[in-house]
Amino acid sequence: MRILHTSDWHLGQHFMGKTRFDEHKAFLHWLVGQVMAHGVDVVLVAGDVFDTGTPPSYARELYNGFIVELQQTGAQLVILGGNHDSVAMLNESRSLLGCLNVQVIPGLQDHMDHQVLVLSDKNGRPGAVLCAVPFIRAREVMASEAGQSAADKQQALQQAIASHYQQLFERAEQQRRQLGLPLPIVATGHLTTVGASSSDSVREIYIGTLEAFPASAFPPADYIALGHIHRPQKVGGHDHIRYCGSPIALSFDEVGQQKEVLLVEANGEGLRTVTPLPVPTFQPLARLRGNLDELAAEMKKVSDNSAVPVWLEVTVTGDDYLSDLQPRVQQLAEGLPLDILLVRRQQTRSGDGLTAERGLTLSELTPVEVFEQRLASEPLEAERQQALNTLYHQLLVQMEEDA
Repeated sequence: MRILHTSDWHLGQHFMGKTRFDEHKAFLHWLVGQVMAHGVDVVLVAGDVFDTGTPPSYARELYNGFIVELQQTGAQLVILGGNHDSVAMLNESRSLLGCLNVQVIPGLQDHMDHQVLVLSDKNGRPGAVLCAVPFIRAREVMASEAGQSAADKQQALQQAIASHYQQLFERAEQQRRQLGLPLPIVATGHLTTVGASSSDSVREIYIGTLEAFPASAFPPADYIALGHIHRPQKVGGHDHIRYCGSPIALSFDEVGQQKEVLLVEANGEGLRTVTPLPVPTFQPLARLRGNLDELAAEMKKVSDNSAVPVWLEVTVTGDDYLSDLQPRVQQLAEGLPLDILLVRRQQTRSGDGLTAERGLTLSELTPVEVFEQRLASEPLEAERQQALNTLYHQLLVQMEEDA
C-alpha cells in the first residue's frame, strides 16, 4: 500500500494582494504526476484544503479539477477537514464525490464507524485501515462545566481527543479482524503536538485552548499523518508520526523551507518507508535585509538567480528615518524581475527579542507563547503577571467555545 500524505493546501489564499492560483494549479498538476510516477494507491489530505470557510469560486474549481484529473490515476482520495475549512461546505459534495472514489470527512461524524475506512489498492484489494480524524473542535468532544479553570478545560479537551483516537483505533483493530487480513492501521490528525520540531531542536507549540497534544497520547497506529503545521517534520523524533507541511510557502516566514509531500509505504508488517518528495518552487519568495546600498546589491543577486519575478519582503536597516522610504526601495527594483510586496523598517525595540533569542520566526510562535513572552518582558509584580496570564487563557477558552 502506497499512500501520498499531503496537507495545508490553503486553496484561495490571498497573499498581500497576490493570488496563489497559478502556484496551486501547478502544484496540483505536479501532485497528480507524482501519483502516477510512484504508483500511489491513496492520496491523503490532512486538512486545510481551503484557506477560508468561504473560498472563492476559482479555489473550488481547482479542488474539483484536481479530483477529476486524479481519476485517471485510479488512486483513492481521502479529504480531511482542517480548522480553516468549513464543515458545511466540504459536506455539500460529500455524497457526490463518494461516487468518484473520494472520501470526505469534514468534521467528526455522528457514528464513529464512519471515520474508520478501509483503504484499497488500485486492484481493489484492502491495503490498510484508516482512522480518519479531521480537525477536532472542543464542542464536538466535550461539554463545558461550571467552575472549570482554563487548565481544567485544557486537560479535559486533551483527554477527550485521546479517548476519541483510542476508540477509533479499537474499531480499526476490529475491522482488521473481521477482514482476516494483516493490514496496517493509519491515523490522521489536524492539530498541534508536543515534540513538533524545527531542525535539530525540539520545542512545544500551542494552538487555541489546548496545550499541544502529546505524541504519547496517540494510539499505536503504524503511521500517523498530521496536518496544521506548515514545516515538514517528525514529531518527537518518531518516524511514524509526521507533518508533511504545506506545499507552498504561505508567508515570508516560510522562505527557505524545502516543501514536500510524503510517500508512505506500509504492509501487513507495518510501516516500511517514508520518502519525502520535494515540491518544486512555483513562485519564488525572498526576504532581504540591509541599508539601501546593500539592498541594491542583494536585489541584483536575487534577480540574477531567478527566471521568473520574485516576490520580496524588504527590511531596511539604519538609523536614518526616511519619509520616502517606500519609493526609494521601489526605485532600487526598477528594471529587475522583482515584485516588492512588503517594506518594513528595522525594529529597534525589544520586541524582536520574542524570536531572536531562540532563532525562531514569529509564525512559529503561537498566540499563547507571544503573550507569555511579551508579558515576561514587562516590569510587573509576579502576582500581577499571573493574574493577567490567567485572564488571557480564560479569554482563549471562551473564544474556543464561541467558535
